[in-house]
Amino acid sequence: MFEETLRVILGLAEIEPIEVLPPGLDALFERLREDDAAAVAWRIEDDIWQMWTAHPDAAADALMTKAIAAVAGKRWNEAQTLLDGLVRAQPLWPEAWNKRATLAFLRGADEASAQDIRRTLQLEPRHFGALAGFAQICLRHGDADAALIAVEAALRIHPHLAQMRILADELRRHYPPTLH
Repeated sequence: MFEETLRVILGLAEIEPIEVLPPGLDALFERLREDDAAAVAWRIEDDIWQMWTAHPDAAADALMTKAIAAVAGKRWNEAQTLLDGLVRAQPLWPEAWNKRATLAFLRGADEASAQDIRRTLQLEPRHFGALAGFAQICLRHGDADAALIAVEAALRIHPHLAQMRILADELRRHYPPTLH
């Protein structure tokens, strides 16, 4: 059901982040992979999310803020309208796609969510949040193998994601890999 998104995840090493992303992200991702980053990983992660969520265009930035508030307030239709407008107006903004994927997931529209996750990862292959979201979709559909692939990809990018590490261990323990 989600093979195309899984193919993108399996090929993440071949995808370069788009050039319009904030240049400071590279350094943050390098720090995140360092062993001594564990104590401050949450701070680095916060900085990454702030950079992903911000946009140099003030109008787009304001719409994202409104969309996030609408999602948080469970005003699904308003959020949908805002996020649809953002991906149309800013098609190279990975976080617009990711936020729309999150909304689709919350609404139970898993195929639409997976499509937006795929686009997010094509633009920003280091998006550990999108990978974690795809893992949740896979689990909801009983596909533990695909969920583990997504979780392991997220952990390669952000090795300090405690919940993803716990999930990976559980998946390996309860669903050992099988040969087909």
